[in-house]
Amino acid sequence: MDLLDATVIAIAGPSIRADLIGADPAGGTAFLQWLAAGYTLAFAVGLVTGGRLGDVFGRRRMFLAGAAGFTLMSLLCAVAPGPAWLVAFRVLQGLAGAVLIPQGLGLIKAAFPPEQLGAAFGAFGPVMGLSAVCGPIVAGVLVDADLFGTGWRMIFLINLPVGVAALIGAWLVLPRPDQERSPLRLDLAGTVLLSGALLLLVFPLVQGRELGWPWWAWAMMALSVPVFGAFQRYQRRLHRLGRSPLIEPSLLAKQRFTAGLLVGLIFFAGLMGLTLILSVYLQLGLGFSPLRAGLTQSPWAFGTAVGAVAGHVLSARFGGRRLLVGGTAVLAAGVVALLVTLTVADGPVSSMALLPSLLVLGIGMGCSMAPYFDIVLAAVDEHEVGSASGTLTAAQQVGGAIGVAALGTAFFAWAQPQQLGRVFDAALRHVLWLELGLLALAAGLAFLLPRRAREEPAEDPAPSAAQAPAPVA
Repeated sequence: MDLLDATVIAIAGPSIRADLIGADPAGGTAFLQWLAAGYTLAFAVGLVTGGRLGDVFGRRRMFLAGAAGFTLMSLLCAVAPGPAWLVAFRVLQGLAGAVLIPQGLGLIKAAFPPEQLGAAFGAFGPVMGLSAVCGPIVAGVLVDADLFGTGWRMIFLINLPVGVAALIGAWLVLPRPDQERSPLRLDLAGTVLLSGALLLLVFPLVQGRELGWPWWAWAMMALSVPVFGAFQRYQRRLHRLGRSPLIEPSLLAKQRFTAGLLVGLIFFAGLMGLTLILSVYLQLGLGFSPLRAGLTQSPWAFGTAVGAVAGHVLSARFGGRRLLVGGTAVLAAGVVALLVTLTVADGPVSSMALLPSLLVLGIGMGCSMAPYFDIVLAAVDEHEVGSASGTLTAAQQVGGAIGVAALGTAFFAWAQPQQLGRVFDAALRHVLWLELGLLALAAGLAFLLPRRAREEPAEDPAPSAAQAPAPVA
């Protein structure tokens, strides 16, 4: 639900604006920006706190609360009577997602024994990638189908049966914790400091490109640095006093986790940036309808599923790090194939011409995401799980915002929206070269991670001559 709703606005946005505001009104562009940005900002800012709430009040309880809130906000988005109401409900939906999503990683780690965690995380990661890729496909189908005359509202109504099923399944299946109250307490001052720092960083990243990168956007990003520093000092002070910090300092002392944050930041910057740019290119550059643009990306979704299965099979043999690097290399091969397709095309590129490169992109994404969460979270202790889950997911969101801002700025610097055809092809080729650089950087940083999520048990050594049993006469 979360990842679909984070991506559907890119395709459904024009239909929403035409219905709620009109064809070409003043302020319509700002409404569309906030329709996407309000959700992204609330989600990114609330993730670390949402993860810590799971440590304090129980991950099962917070999962149920987040799923119920997300489902309710989906219903309110679907019946929103005007643009201001819809933006407000999207912000609240993002906050509910920030409570819901971090609990998933912690629940998986708590529910499965160590020998099964690789398979569990191997399923979880690709599902996230698959949902992000399927968002435009689902949006295009639902908007064009206009089921029961609902139009764009169906992209939110579709969450209701999914949300109800998730609530029933969670209530029946998720393990119930012990009734003892956690000794941890929510760090309210740390929450305010971190939320402020993330807001100062993410807001200009989300809105800066649309507004032409005004001076205050750069000032906000610069100001986020000392606020992050103040938050870090405050967390260390709480730790020395024996109180509960929002982010455990012991967590950031683990090289595996900090390296995983860097890898995720760069990897998701490239992934989310490319997903957005490709959707824009298909609709503005090639003139595809929302439905055709979504269906054109279906090989990417199919490849992600294939890559996830392959990653699960190969992980035990090659180890998580090698598979992560290998999957990133396959992703890069898909980008190169897309570059070749654009270069040799004689005229507008067809959906069939894009199929092979998008399929390879999906396979690479499925393979690389399969071991990522397992290898990063394997060394996290029980009292750090919620904090780790929220921090890891927040890094992905910040990385995605950076990628969308950077690649989007580069794309529109080389192609203006009113220009079509080969100009857009050239702009996309420039972006793909930047994408290759991000993938190379992510693969290089991955070598900071251990080869495997968990060390294999050492074999019993052969007995020495002194320990060997005496021969039988």
